[in-house]
Amino acid sequence: MCAKEVLVQNQVGLHARPATFFIQKANEFKSSIWVEKEERRVNAKSLLGVLSLGIVGGVTIRIIADGADEQEAVDALVALVNSGFAE
Repeated sequence: MCAKEVLVQNQVGLHARPATFFIQKANEFKSSIWVEKEERRVNAKSLLGVLSLGIVGGVTIRIIADGADEQEAVDALVALVNSGFAE
């Protein structure tokens, strides 16, 4: 299992378009991936799950992966969040 915390830096957080980019990236990996905000954990491959966390800019989230490509998955998702979702 691999996990990293990351600060969401874009103003809108993980809503609509950024959340879509996030789950598309998560679905590129075989590992099980979760996003955690405070005490809530949701499947990072689920748009409704990610949106339900209400992640806004300036919030720290934790990305957790477990599986064959867990390190690559966490690194890629942290990089995406750090980029401000500018692909």
